[in-house]
Amino acid sequence: MSTTPTRTPAKTNYLNNRDILKQIHLSKNTYCVFRDPVQDHQYDIILPTVEKINQRTTAEARRNRADRIKRETGQVIDPKKIPNTDLVFRITCWEHIPMAPKKVPKSQQKKKKIEDIFELDVLDEDDPLAELLEVPVLDEKHVRLNFPPFYHYRIDESKTPYIVGKSHWRGDLDQGEFSKDHGTMTRTLATMFIKLCERYATRSNWRGYTYNEEMRGQALLQLSQIGLQFDESKSQNPFAYYTAAITNSFTRILNLEKKNQNIRDDMLEQAGLNPSWTRQNAGKKNPNMIASEVVIVTEE
Repeated sequence: MSTTPTRTPAKTNYLNNRDILKQIHLSKNTYCVFRDPVQDHQYDIILPTVEKINQRTTAEARRNRADRIKRETGQVIDPKKIPNTDLVFRITCWEHIPMAPKKVPKSQQKKKKIEDIFELDVLDEDDPLAELLEVPVLDEKHVRLNFPPFYHYRIDESKTPYIVGKSHWRGDLDQGEFSKDHGTMTRTLATMFIKLCERYATRSNWRGYTYNEEMRGQALLQLSQIGLQFDESKSQNPFAYYTAAITNSFTRILNLEKKNQNIRDDMLEQAGLNPSWTRQNAGKKNPNMIASEVVIVTEE
């Protein structure tokens, strides 16, 4: 009797830094305008200023371009044979971003109307949820953005840089206008965020909480706001960046729930009722602490 050998299924890597970086790049491109959308959208190096375009950075850009071509197509290219006119430089700049409006002092602000209470676009500073959300700022002098703005440059035969792309721009490259809301996050990147939150919520130190669903929702909201803030010039590990953001969101919800639970237990004890099992178990472990801190008010 012959038996067919069983094959172990190949391990599938659902999330990796390379795929996440690709989706971040595609998402940012939806907020940009390029002279040639096919040739000018992919940068070869990120620099802080145009003055940094020199012989050393140009050679590094050629190496980066050769590595990317080898990784994507498998073709081995000598970096020295890549012409400088084919290179694309991403320069972080704020020249095309409008200045932020001046803040009105609270003393001059008018009282809110009843219909303004239900506005969800802007969070009030007194809103308890405001401290749970990190609204992207990036630069206090300019309008709030979802990721650092940039220009894409190329150099001609005389090594003179010229603009071939703008972020947060809509319309023509020269006659267009600033816009920060016309782009969108790719569906694949949004699915990655959902998978990250779901996978993190199944960890042993988080899955036992009854408000696990709220933790996942808060983490997903946080990722949707700061997801494109990842700076490719400083790191190539967006997975760690997103995991840290998820951890902070889970911890915030945990601390908020613990605070509310302590308030609720104090009110129950002051009313002469039994608090939660968490407070009672804590009293068994250290009864002196609970007896010294809790004051029970009874009617005479």
